[in-house]
Amino acid sequence: MTDVIGAPADVLHTLFQSDQGGHEQVVLCQDRASGLKAVIALHSTALGPALGGTRFYPYATEAEAVADALNLARGMSYKNAMAGLDHGGGKAVIIGDPERDKTEELLLAYGRMVASLGGRYVTACDVGTYVADMDVVARECRWTTGRSPENGGAGDSSVLTAFGVYQGMRASAQHLWGDPTLRGRKVGVAGVGKVGHHLVKHLRDEGAEVVVTDVRADAVQRILDQYPVGVTPVADTEQLIRVEGLDIYAPCALGGALNDGSVPVLTARVVCGAANNQLAHPGVEKDLADRGILYAPDYVVNAGGVIQVADELHGFDFDRCRAKAAKIFDTTLAIFARAKEDGIPPAAAADRIAEQRMAEARAGHTAH
Repeated sequence: MTDVIGAPADVLHTLFQSDQGGHEQVVLCQDRASGLKAVIALHSTALGPALGGTRFYPYATEAEAVADALNLARGMSYKNAMAGLDHGGGKAVIIGDPERDKTEELLLAYGRMVASLGGRYVTACDVGTYVADMDVVARECRWTTGRSPENGGAGDSSVLTAFGVYQGMRASAQHLWGDPTLRGRKVGVAGVGKVGHHLVKHLRDEGAEVVVTDVRADAVQRILDQYPVGVTPVADTEQLIRVEGLDIYAPCALGGALNDGSVPVLTARVVCGAANNQLAHPGVEKDLADRGILYAPDYVVNAGGVIQVADELHGFDFDRCRAKAAKIFDTTLAIFARAKEDGIPPAAAADRIAEQRMAEARAGHTAH
């Protein structure tokens, strides 16, 4: 069944009736001249303007694009709340192949669409978009972050994303083994692109043994050239999650890494990575807990990037951001403590803390 806009009715059901919905606003954008087709989803502005990146991806269907935007925007509300930012959650997806469809005209048209929201949504980079793209978008829209330093931006946010994930790993080690050091630990990193390669550097600098894989052979080769010692490549993620003696598994590629196929065979005691939406469906967090695997919630540990781009709105200061991202260590420990106290998985504990912060903000609005 489809309705007048050609989006399957289940998307509208998700939006208005399901627990996954509750979004304030969803904007379908089109610019025929440039070929732009985009979805901007604002989940919540309770804590402030919605902040979240722009994903440029060749979705199989428009419905899939809308569903992804809804999920990602909701995730950003929780991420921004847990990162202590005065921002709600939003996300945009541009439908198309970035290698083929991305043009200056399309990005400018997209900038005009974001600008039309008048500051309710602040955009940044995500899968398929880069600093150079945000510089183009910013020509039409002042609510653009993730720009180059030459254009008043913070540049590549993956530096602090990796730093935050590393802090989450240290907190996991502290919680599980009573010591935050990762020296001598075996860490598997799936995806050594934008964020993953910075993460490998932190791990090697501390003396961890690293096992890597990536769909791109050149990305793996770059790591091996950089670290001739202490890094072992494996063919794929399937092999990586089964590596014997793995202490920590870091999914740093696309979402859904923790699913009914991977959780039962995972050898690692900890999962802590940069990928968004790692839990393939509700219930996976319980499967991990049942196997005694400690899960550091993805949106908590990968918040370094959003901390960095949010800072651009106040005149970017790297040291201030790094200090804020370092607090991911304490936040992660607090979540593990809350999970233990409430007898629930860490993912549920993080959700509770984030929901509490959003609810308090909404209550504050109604009080005025």
